[in-house]
Amino acid sequence: MTETPKPAETPDVSEGTKQPTSARKHTALPKAQTLIEALPWLTRHHGKTVVIKFGGNAMIDEELKAAFAQDVVFLHHAGLKPVVVHGGGPQISKALDRHGIVSEFKAGLRVTTEDAMDVVRMVLAGQVQRELVGLLNQHGPLAVGLTGEDAHTITATKHQPRIEGELVDIGRVGEITEIDTGAIEALLADGRIPVVSSIARSQDDSHVYNVNADTAAAALAAALDAETLMVLTDVEGLYEDWPHSDEVISRLTATELEKLLPELASGMVPKMEGCLHAVRNGVHTARVIDGRVQHSILLEIFTDEGIGTMVVADAEKGNAG
Repeated sequence: MTETPKPAETPDVSEGTKQPTSARKHTALPKAQTLIEALPWLTRHHGKTVVIKFGGNAMIDEELKAAFAQDVVFLHHAGLKPVVVHGGGPQISKALDRHGIVSEFKAGLRVTTEDAMDVVRMVLAGQVQRELVGLLNQHGPLAVGLTGEDAHTITATKHQPRIEGELVDIGRVGEITEIDTGAIEALLADGRIPVVSSIARSQDDSHVYNVNADTAAAALAAALDAETLMVLTDVEGLYEDWPHSDEVISRLTATELEKLLPELASGMVPKMEGCLHAVRNGVHTARVIDGRVQHSILLEIFTDEGIGTMVVADAEKGNAG
C-alpha cells in the first residue's frame, strides 16, 4: 500500500521575522527633518560668536532657566561660541525692596544711587551670575563668570539721559566708552562659555557703574565681531502697531528700525537701540525673541519660521539668515 505524501509544512512567518524597513512608521522622522532644516544655519555659523542677552521672565522661571542653559550648551556643542550677558532686573528690584530702597526708572533705565549700586553689584555678580554659571555647568565644566569690571572688559562714564530736552542725573548708571575683549576671547579660545554681568568701571577705577544689559550685550557683540546678537525679552518681538495690533515684525532693516525708535515704549528702547548699534557695527543679525517660550533660542535660529524680530543691516534684508 502506497502512502500519500504529507504536504510540506509552511514555515510560521509570524515569529522572528522583520517587516521591510520601508514599511515601518518612523515616529522620530520629524526630529530628523528639524535637524536637516538646521544644517544650513549650522554650516554658515560654525565657529562664529553668538552674544545672548539673558533677561526677563526667563531669569525667574525655573523651567525657562533650565531650558535656556540647555540651549546655550547646545550651541556650544554644535560648534558655535556663545557669550552670555545678563542683567537682573527682577532680582535687583526684590533686593532693593528688602533694603528699603525705592526702585525708580527714567528713560527706561534704573535710577541707581550709591546705596542701590551696592545692591546691584551684589545681586548681579553674587546671585544671578552664580546661578546661571551653575545651570550651564550641570552639562560640563564650560561656563566661567566675570563682570565688566574684570580686566576692564567694560569701561564706562556717567550717563545722563536727555528727558524733555533736559539732562537728568540718574546716579551710578554708566555709558559705555570702551570694550576690551581680551578676557572673553581667551575664555572662548579655551572652549569656555563666558557669562558676563553688566557692571562697568570708570577709566580711572574710581567708580563702578550699573550698565544696561541690552546696551552691554550690543557693545560686546560689536567688539567681538559676533555673527549675531540675541536679546531675550518678555514680548513676542517688535510689534507692527502696538497697542492697536499684535502683529510681530519678523524682519526689518537698520533704517526701518531707526524710524520706529521714537514711537517705542521706553522699556523696548534700550533693546532696539542695542540691535541698531550691533548691526551698524558689523554684527550680521540682531534678534529680539520671546524668552517666555521654552527653547526660544533654538526655535529662532534653527528653524525657517523663527519666533521673533530680526534686524539686519540695510544692504542685507534679502539674504540674512
